[in-house]
Amino acid sequence: MASSNFVDYVKIYCRSGNGGAGSAHLRREKFIPKGGPDGGDGGRGGHIILKGNNQMWTLLHLRYRRHIFAENGAPGGVQQSTGADGQDIIVEVPLGTIARMENSPEILFEITEHGDEKILAKGGRGGLGNTHFKSATNQTPRYAQPGEPGIEEAFILELKILADVGLVGFPNAGKSTPLSVVSAARPKIADYPFTTLVPNLGIVSYRDDKSFVMADIPGIIEGAHEGKGLGIRFLRHIERNSMLLFLIPADSRNITEEYEILLRELGEYNPELLDKKRLLGISKSDMLDEELKDEIRKDLPAIPRVFFSSVTGEGISNLKDMIWKELNSY
Repeated sequence: MASSNFVDYVKIYCRSGNGGAGSAHLRREKFIPKGGPDGGDGGRGGHIILKGNNQMWTLLHLRYRRHIFAENGAPGGVQQSTGADGQDIIVEVPLGTIARMENSPEILFEITEHGDEKILAKGGRGGLGNTHFKSATNQTPRYAQPGEPGIEEAFILELKILADVGLVGFPNAGKSTPLSVVSAARPKIADYPFTTLVPNLGIVSYRDDKSFVMADIPGIIEGAHEGKGLGIRFLRHIERNSMLLFLIPADSRNITEEYEILLRELGEYNPELLDKKRLLGISKSDMLDEELKDEIRKDLPAIPRVFFSSVTGEGISNLKDMIWKELNSY
């Protein structure tokens, strides 16, 4: 993913179509002097619909399309003919997109499946023609119902990426390197903190043509839930992952302490994240001999863990095996 192309938050202004007005026409034909009402109903205004597309991974296309207006419904015609419905506007979005109104934290809906369609802004109903208002005491109503106005509102679309495994760790912990080794993803890799500024997705090939999706999240620092570092901007991407892989380099001062800090930050942001399955990967293990590994194992938390090195390839197969086993143990 190119860093400039990943957009996970957009504000769009939508206006659905107004319903067409009903017709107040009276029937006029030769030899029929008093034909009575024959006005048709107005057409429905166009909806604005969000549709899931599993080939998309960013909301970039909506950054430059801030205003979306649907077509109004046509008015009713003579001989009880109904006006045409306004054309619906279908906006394709990546899976994991949630929609809410600008001034409300309440989520309207979320798109999680390919082809899933949800109405963001509903078009107004068409008005009733004067045919509906005739009665024994009012045989020639000269009025009809106007169409309902459409919805005019600003909406917020947020993308929470869908992945099987989310990589969690401090900045410069070496999260992007294993992703580049086990998948075809090519995230930016450099020796300084916050090299990764946007999430990166990679499809990891496993045995017998199986695969799973891994997400590299920008680094978390102590106090991230309060807005430090990149803050909570990208923490929402972890919410959709099936499990979390905590990556801590072997040369860390205290692996268990760093793990607990990361865990605490996730819990402060959203306590439900603590219910997800957790794995521990200790990277840069090529710097350790077996004696050092045995010493480190004594103090590690009681969760599945593996030592691996992205440089030498040591432990990469064990890492994949551990992830696949946990993914299929639900």
